[in-house]
Amino acid sequence: MWKITGAAQATDDMTNQEGSVSVMKRKTTTLATLAIVLGLALTGCGSDSSPGGGGTGDGTGDGAGKLAGADLTVGSKEFTESILLGKITAQVLKNAGASITDKTGISGSATVREALKASEIDMYWDYTGTGWVNILGHTTTDVPKDLYQEVSTEDLTKNNVAWLEPAPFEDTYRIAVASDFAKGNDLKTMSDAAEYVKAHPDNGAVCAASEFINRDDGLPGLEKAYGLKFSNVVELDLGLVYTQIGEKCPFGEVFSTDGRIISNDLTVLEDDKSFFVEYRGALTLRKETLDKFPAIADIMAPVSAALTNEVITDLNAKVDVDGQKPQDVASEWLGSEGLLG
Repeated sequence: MWKITGAAQATDDMTNQEGSVSVMKRKTTTLATLAIVLGLALTGCGSDSSPGGGGTGDGTGDGAGKLAGADLTVGSKEFTESILLGKITAQVLKNAGASITDKTGISGSATVREALKASEIDMYWDYTGTGWVNILGHTTTDVPKDLYQEVSTEDLTKNNVAWLEPAPFEDTYRIAVASDFAKGNDLKTMSDAAEYVKAHPDNGAVCAASEFINRDDGLPGLEKAYGLKFSNVVELDLGLVYTQIGEKCPFGEVFSTDGRIISNDLTVLEDDKSFFVEYRGALTLRKETLDKFPAIADIMAPVSAALTNEVITDLNAKVDVDGQKPQDVASEWLGSEGLLG
């Protein structure tokens, strides 16, 4: 899923969420290579001694010493959720004895993926929907039932990229309304929304960012799937959509695990026809890295398993709503869950 959370949550995966790019499969070009260099240079690529930065762990956690001598670089996309997942991963692997270089915050899904392929980073979190559509070049109409299995198998075979077991959270496109509006009009599902817009065309506007408006797995496909036609489409920067639902528009595009859903008292409508592609998060890394350090999978398994929809939404809100730093939120959560020993 590509997206932007916080000051810069863009849907590049949904996608979702994660920079705005088309759903066409991207080919490696000279421009992409240049983007890697620029993206990495802008993110403060060196090691540091802060939580999630460089240095060797103290070996107090369950993974104590398993990665002693490992020198690993953790990347991420530029939106809040991806950065948080990168910080969490960096701290856990550092605690297991690895020396970590933090390159979180690379702008754009295509850029961070090229960074992985070019060995500029060793790993980053991605989403199954992004893998299926943007990386592997499939469409939103041929999505397999077990999307994770198909994506992980094909990406490994074609690109030598391994996907660890996905977390239970799913961050995907959704349509939301103000909670009082939902209650007053008995809106619970997208089918309910379609009926409402048909009956109230003068109050059927939707606020959305440009990528969602133009993506096949966004607004065009959504309207087709539900026989829905919003009376007006108001294009806004994604960061503004959350505050304008119930103001400029009754309906608005959101990402399902964005903390601003809570802070703005929004109700997310159920995708009762299962139109939106699944975007489950998983740590991806080059096969050679996993072959060299197979303990990474075992070390990350309990961390990934603890990242439910409720948990990641709350962590996102602490950054985007409360203004805390991602590395501090990551450190606090890992400590509270006993995931650092």
